[in-house]
Amino acid sequence: MDTTNPNWFLKARLKTRQLLLLIALDDYRNIHRAADELHMTQPAASKQIKDLEEMLDVKLFERLPRGMEPTIYGETMIRHARMALTSLALAHDDIVTLKAGLTGQVEVGVIMTPAMALLPRAIARVKEEAPLLRIGVQLETSNLLLDKLQHGTLDFMIGRIFDTGDTSGLIYEELTEEPACAVVRPGHPLLERKNLTLQDIAPLPWIVPPHGSILRYRFDMMFRRAGLEPPANVVDTTAMLMITALLQQTDSLHVMPIEVAQYYASLNVMRILPIEIPCKMDAFGIIRHQDHLLSPGADLLLRAVRAAAKEIY
Repeated sequence: MDTTNPNWFLKARLKTRQLLLLIALDDYRNIHRAADELHMTQPAASKQIKDLEEMLDVKLFERLPRGMEPTIYGETMIRHARMALTSLALAHDDIVTLKAGLTGQVEVGVIMTPAMALLPRAIARVKEEAPLLRIGVQLETSNLLLDKLQHGTLDFMIGRIFDTGDTSGLIYEELTEEPACAVVRPGHPLLERKNLTLQDIAPLPWIVPPHGSILRYRFDMMFRRAGLEPPANVVDTTAMLMITALLQQTDSLHVMPIEVAQYYASLNVMRILPIEIPCKMDAFGIIRHQDHLLSPGADLLLRAVRAAAKEIY
């Protein structure tokens, strides 16, 4: 069979029951248990798999003495079977949502900087149009969010995409770069200083992200490129409650994205130090899975994020 035809499954008369059987076999790795789960006889289930293997001209499962293990072809078909059935289930939910007015659930992931202004503005706009739409927000690092996106637990995310991980099947829309700054408590003596340099602030106590984070690497390299040793008197943490408390009670400095710093400065929690530091994070953007069909609610939020980004950036 010519499976290069994108509609090969129509010619082959692929059955929904075969997709369900693939998933059951992946879950149980036993033809008898899979058949029982779908209320089929074992011979009928075996014939369904055999027919599918003949359609594709590949072996989908290895028959072992105590069960069945999917081959690489089987794993591929199982993954797509899950996505196809999930998409069909979401189609029903979308129809119900549209009939009842825009409701339902949207799950979005976000890193810290766009969580300060971009996403709140987009959510506020969406809530004016669809107040019953439930929006779940997960604030994590990009690598954790990418893992959740790949596993289908997020509709889309706002973060960074890395060359080191598996980014196949992802769509990335860059929004903006993320420059960093140094912050201190209100009333800090350095706020009165003019013409501050990296040499002035290198020996001071700092609150910094832990080793292994992108910002910590860029922070240390900033000093090394200037011929200086990175600060040695440091506290490693990303917990904002701890950071703000330490800033209030000590003369420590902290490095953070400018947009985040501006938010906390507006609350009079901290002040941005009058020095432009050559340190910035990689750009971030909207990341979504090309095989994931967005619900009407998720599409509405995505369009609101794009509109807010144009206004802010």
